[in-house]
Amino acid sequence: MKLNTPRWWYTRDARHGMVARILLKPLSWVWAAATARRIARAEPVDPGIPIISVGNLTVGGSGKTPVTREAIRLLHEAGINAHGLSRGYGGSLREPTQVDAALHTAADVGDEPLMLALGGPTWIAHDRVAGARAAAAAGAEVLVLDDAHQNPTLKKTLSLVVVDGETRGDEWPFGDGSVFPSGPMREKLRHGLARADAVVILLPADAPGADPELVQAFGDLPVLIARLTPAAPPPKGPIVAFAGIAKPWKVERALDAAGADLIDFAPFPDHAAFREGDLAYLASHAERHHARLVTTEKDWFRLPPEWRARVTSWPVKATFEDEAGFQRLLLSAVHSSR
Repeated sequence: MKLNTPRWWYTRDARHGMVARILLKPLSWVWAAATARRIARAEPVDPGIPIISVGNLTVGGSGKTPVTREAIRLLHEAGINAHGLSRGYGGSLREPTQVDAALHTAADVGDEPLMLALGGPTWIAHDRVAGARAAAAAGAEVLVLDDAHQNPTLKKTLSLVVVDGETRGDEWPFGDGSVFPSGPMREKLRHGLARADAVVILLPADAPGADPELVQAFGDLPVLIARLTPAAPPPKGPIVAFAGIAKPWKVERALDAAGADLIDFAPFPDHAAFREGDLAYLASHAERHHARLVTTEKDWFRLPPEWRARVTSWPVKATFEDEAGFQRLLLSAVHSSR
């Protein structure tokens, strides 16, 4: 059974969830050691084309998939045949497969690859090396990896780390710095940054700007600022929304900030498989309030086909403050490897 992400993960005050943090700390040591060992022992493979990795340092919720999609778009804009590559988390297919949104479902390839496939050729493969070779054989000139910072199997030309820039209230993207499961980190901050070439701070659309303290945490690494902005306004009229992402509360905030008439919001665990009973209840709840059902683009792809016509998708995109600068960074990495 999937569980909701603990809110206390994302606070620097270790007194929040203190008992759970202490009890889970030994498992964190095991997780961190296993990750470090796996990365240290790997012999990365060069598939013959540039590899741009877009990843994060925490367990979900940073916005890496919108950044991946924007990277692919900007490479295409520059005339480069860039393909996306994902492990296909949540999908049943394991062999290298080019995603076809008209053919595949989230149960086949995962939800995030379906999102990427809307913007360009996208592949899934449990074995990233095999997936990279398949994409290269199909004509890919560059591969953009979604969620691969801790995957050491491919030789990377450029490694980008995406960080959630929400620091208002008591939130902090790295919590107290603890590694999963006693905190949100996939590995220690210093270890993850040591393999990064640049950092993307992804801000909510309504945030005033990047927290200077957060920017300073990345030392001499280049930092790019982007915002997670709605691709379109939320639907007019009352809505009942739901989301099954790592930080569902961010969707509720974003809808409020965008001026939605939000009647109610239901959070689900990340990558949740929506049950018929849950959807029927939400539909009934919305009907009582003469409201429309709304969810994220990622969640919409996991809906049963018969429900997609009844639920409105509200997509978002990563908008860079210096889009030209981000494109130059991508192109510089690509040209330097040729």
